[in-house]
Amino acid sequence: MIKLLILGPTGTTGRIISSLAIEDDEIEVVAACDVTQIGEELGAVLAVNDPNNIQINDVKNLQEIINKTKPEVAVDFTTAKATEKNSIICVENGIRCVIGTTALSKEFLNQLKDLVKKYNAPAIISPNMAAGVNVLFKVSEILANYLNEWDIEIIEAHHHRKVDAPSGTALKIGEVISNSIGSNLNEIAKYGREKGPNKRLVGAKNEIGIHSIRGGDIVGDHTVLFAGPGERIELKHQAHSRMCFAVGAIKAIKFIVKAKEIKIYTTNEVLGL
Repeated sequence: MIKLLILGPTGTTGRIISSLAIEDDEIEVVAACDVTQIGEELGAVLAVNDPNNIQINDVKNLQEIINKTKPEVAVDFTTAKATEKNSIICVENGIRCVIGTTALSKEFLNQLKDLVKKYNAPAIISPNMAAGVNVLFKVSEILANYLNEWDIEIIEAHHHRKVDAPSGTALKIGEVISNSIGSNLNEIAKYGREKGPNKRLVGAKNEIGIHSIRGGDIVGDHTVLFAGPGERIELKHQAHSRMCFAVGAIKAIKFIVKAKEIKIYTTNEVLGL
């Protein structure tokens, strides 16, 4: 049984991950920490039968909870500010982390990479753990290699509550494509289109447009447009619910607990892509 710590079990995706984990025969949820509904039973909050009767603890007491429950893996789909604090505590205790939080800073990622090696605690970080999205990453990489003179645009749409833009998934698509065509995303990304004189250079190697839409309760749509002379190819992934992210997180939990190489993995590696 994998001893699991859930960070943010009352969050939108955290609730689904928590329900799947409680019902999984290979996972034992030993602790759950959050900033809301502290003291309530996790099973009651989720309306599922929790045989361990886990109570939601205050994340401020994370170190104390770790000392008591000895988790092997922590899963975190919360906010960048919370993840950057709590995942470091977990790794410093030798806990393997599965992180689906987006908008993480480069400083944090560099720090975590060093800590993972220091404390022998490999981790998985992915902006999107849905299987279909990670196949989209792979296909986009392949197409970009063949269509490196075509124009490339990335369009993402999410619910109006999403705080970061563009999405971590859109940025990952841009990174995958730019690497494939031998460019640096930071140098060629163009966010939206501005009115007025346009100094745009033509061709994928010179620019990748990234556009964000926020509205309603859209779970997550991502479209990659490859446009050439007289023709175009569009790749599109739509998340119908957050279940696809949660299922991916459960796969990642089972993968990381057995991982041998001490490093930060991606969902592509979990799926064997």
